[in-house]
Amino acid sequence: LGLMVNVGLSPMEAIVATTRVAAECLGWQDRIGTLERGKLADVVVAATDPLADIRALEKTENIVLVMQEGKVVKNLRP
Repeated sequence: LGLMVNVGLSPMEAIVATTRVAAECLGWQDRIGTLERGKLADVVVAATDPLADIRALEKTENIVLVMQEGKVVKNLRP
């Protein structure tokens, strides 16, 4: 994501490119790519705003919650 921002995308554009647009390129937009009822999704929550600093998603110590396949696999929230 940081590299995408380095070449001119906004942080939101980089996130959308690696989620929704990637799913559309694969023809899987009905199954993945956005958070919607009935779709498969993994979720990552950062302690700081990735739209202010996209590298917030690159620092493992900044990731406070991870959900994979509907299960919480990391939870550092108080």
